[in-house]
Amino acid sequence: MIVHLVDGTYELFRHFYAVPERAPGGPRPALEPGGVAGPTGPTGGGGPADIGAARGVVDNMVRLLEGGATHVGVATDQVIESFRNDLWAGYKTGAGIDPVLFAQFGVLEDALAAFGFTVWAMVEFEADDALAAAAAVAEHDERVAQAQILTPDKDLAQCVRSNRVVQVDRRKSLVVDDAGVVARYGVPPASIPDYLALVGDSADGFPGLAGFGAKSAAAVLARYGHLEHIPAAPGQWDVPGLRGAARLAATLQAGMADALLFRTLATLDTTGPAVGAVDDWCWRGPTAAAEAWATYLDLPNLAVRTRRLASARAGH
Repeated sequence: MIVHLVDGTYELFRHFYAVPERAPGGPRPALEPGGVAGPTGPTGGGGPADIGAARGVVDNMVRLLEGGATHVGVATDQVIESFRNDLWAGYKTGAGIDPVLFAQFGVLEDALAAFGFTVWAMVEFEADDALAAAAAVAEHDERVAQAQILTPDKDLAQCVRSNRVVQVDRRKSLVVDDAGVVARYGVPPASIPDYLALVGDSADGFPGLAGFGAKSAAAVLARYGHLEHIPAAPGQWDVPGLRGAARLAATLQAGMADALLFRTLATLDTTGPAVGAVDDWCWRGPTAAAEAWATYLDLPNLAVRTRRLASARAGH
């Protein structure tokens, strides 16, 4: 069994900036028959709604199923803020996100659920935390031959485990295992949070330590593994070819508290998000609401495609 874990937030951003387009909009369908219908349009206003990104992601996920995927979980950031904002004032927020894009998060979550996908919509935690938690569950299920985390996000590199849990960049048809993480960052997966603590992560809003770049951070961590194992004095550093060791050592000692905090920010939480068990992620077909959602997304054949696929799998 291969498990596919999808970064829905990344996919939504990718589709929005690649192929934004308008859809008819109109009344937003209820998730289940008999439920209370949502407001007209994804933002609650009437008239046409730009839901091209959500449409693209949903269609892409159905294509993933048509390509053979059986167990799929999609993680999204229902809100951008998380518990990490309480730890660091500069951590990323929803400020600056295009409101047309932000309005599609709920549309995507509801549409995916209507077509039978497992969706983890994060509030306190982040989508990356849910993916890490699910990867850990899959890793410990002996029936799983491989868990594929479908995102190029560097944070998720810490979840890679040999060839059992890998990252997949679908745009580049690139599969990243342990060796691939080392080739890209210069450190193994276990050191990725330490690496990000030193170099910073502008996307997440923490700066790292001044003077540490990708090469120097990788060189030091390739030798010592984790921040607390790095000797305090530069004369104790055994890192051949590293320039500016004295300066870097002084910077690290002065900023160790910040570095440890940044590592906490970069470390994904595998215990907080409720992601269930592998069996919960098995796709079993669309719900009765799929037809209405196919119309709303302007993908008239999507309900037929998913019903046909579910029927074929049931026949086997």
